[in-house]
Amino acid sequence: KYIELPSECAYTLFVVATFWLTEALPLSVTALLPSLMLPMFGIMPSKKVASAYFKDFHLLLIGVICLATSIEKWNLHKRIALKMVMMVGVNPAWLTLGFMSSTAFLSMWLSNTSTAAMVMPIAEAVVQQIINAEAEVEATQMTYFNGSTNHGLEIDESVNGHEINERKEKTKPVPGYNNDTGKISSKVELEKNSGIGTKYRTKKGHVTCKLMCLCIAYSSTIGGLTTITGTSTNLIFAEYFNTRYPDCRCLNFGSWFTFSFPAALIILLLSWIWLQWLFLGFNFKEMFKCGKTKTVQQKACAEVIKQEYQKLGPIRYQEIVTLVLFIIMALLWFSRDPGFVPGWSALFSEYPGFATDSTVALLIGLLFFLIPAKRLTKTTPTGEIVAFDYSPLITWKEFQSFMPWDIAILVGGGFALADGCEESGLSKWIGNKLSPLGSLPAWLIILISSLMVTSLTEVASNPATITLFLPILSPLAEAIHVNPLYILIPSTLCTSFAFLLPVANPPNAIVFSYGHLKVIDMVKAGLGVNIVGVAVVMLGICTWIVPMFDLYTYPSWAPAMSNETMP
Repeated sequence: KYIELPSECAYTLFVVATFWLTEALPLSVTALLPSLMLPMFGIMPSKKVASAYFKDFHLLLIGVICLATSIEKWNLHKRIALKMVMMVGVNPAWLTLGFMSSTAFLSMWLSNTSTAAMVMPIAEAVVQQIINAEAEVEATQMTYFNGSTNHGLEIDESVNGHEINERKEKTKPVPGYNNDTGKISSKVELEKNSGIGTKYRTKKGHVTCKLMCLCIAYSSTIGGLTTITGTSTNLIFAEYFNTRYPDCRCLNFGSWFTFSFPAALIILLLSWIWLQWLFLGFNFKEMFKCGKTKTVQQKACAEVIKQEYQKLGPIRYQEIVTLVLFIIMALLWFSRDPGFVPGWSALFSEYPGFATDSTVALLIGLLFFLIPAKRLTKTTPTGEIVAFDYSPLITWKEFQSFMPWDIAILVGGGFALADGCEESGLSKWIGNKLSPLGSLPAWLIILISSLMVTSLTEVASNPATITLFLPILSPLAEAIHVNPLYILIPSTLCTSFAFLLPVANPPNAIVFSYGHLKVIDMVKAGLGVNIVGVAVVMLGICTWIVPMFDLYTYPSWAPAMSNETMP
């Protein structure tokens, strides 16, 4: 029975939403407001509200962060990124695709922010090397034709080098990032470009810098779409959905990957084509020309990537162990309940639904604290060196530095708010009020909801946006008798499409801080990527995703909404 207090809960929702959108308080602090307001209004007891702040999602997050900590501590992520870029070659078009592919792959398993922060310095080094190589070619040509060195060019080089070094000195390390071979920048003091010649020799050099920055930012976001653990919005949706619809066991790591990977792959390829066309033009003949001799710039670019890879040295024991655990975790996630064949969860048939993706994450996560990374030795009074202890792959202090506690609290606040909407009857009331939308075609409702979340997520954080919309869209789907997944999946994916502004998400801010981009550059490029993203999601929800979840049929696990009007 619903408590007839929808107005009090609506006021709580309004206050929390206002603070989330305006960021008058830190997001995680605002997320604590439901724990204060819901008990005060008599909607939920404090003990019940508190239990919403730590759920299965948080255990999954802990296990994933253990993996991410080890990957970044031992530089496995940098080895993967550089190797993938080396494989695709140094042609500008293929180079950007290589960076986008490696960034997207890493973003599947690491946070979008840390992925962008790690890859961007590598891309910056490559771009600067291309610019320097062009300068060397110009200097050689001038010397050859004029018979003397162009001293003006030398001065220009020194100025550019000074500016580059000055910008690097102003960088500030990202907390929690451990890298022995290079440093990353999260915040750079921006310098206004008074003209192309002040920082870039040619317009093409400037455009190349812009292109590389946008490729890194957008691919880190697109890669996060493919796995439940890839981004916080996916995790929030999965936990909310499994809590609201416990009888539906159709959503897991494997099923999510199956429908989201094709969508992310298409978005990535189309975004690459769009960015290439927008900044450099898209010359198929030039791209696919075989046996062409590499230019000086391409050779210099390849040399930089090769040198960066060689700095890592041969693969170490710690990297191998981390990679093995990473593969085991992924395999266990995929094979838990693949759907087309019984998974390993069938071994525990007496306890259906007890083992989840968080079970796998915690199991592997614990191993990172148990498996030794190196032995600790000491010298005895007799001069003998003996081992007295060992250091694990990660320590608790290192884990804490990587653990996004703010996201954990933010998600908990969203769950508490959703529970309050359910307990007070607000969700049911909203669903009944929105039931007239049932006269619209389902595809139009999906398009409207997708465009709404895509627009709002440009000015609000992605987790806050999805947390606000889930308690509204679920009752809407039930009221119009549509499979909830039909509306919730595209809305969740579109929540990540924050491509327009530097403040829209952290990867955008990181690449913008390097000073190559202007806001208008990001708006023009991001608008095209947004359109591509929404179009591909609409295509997927009407084609290959339909048979996976039988989206055209209202499922038995979803409640039937009554037509009574809530007060």
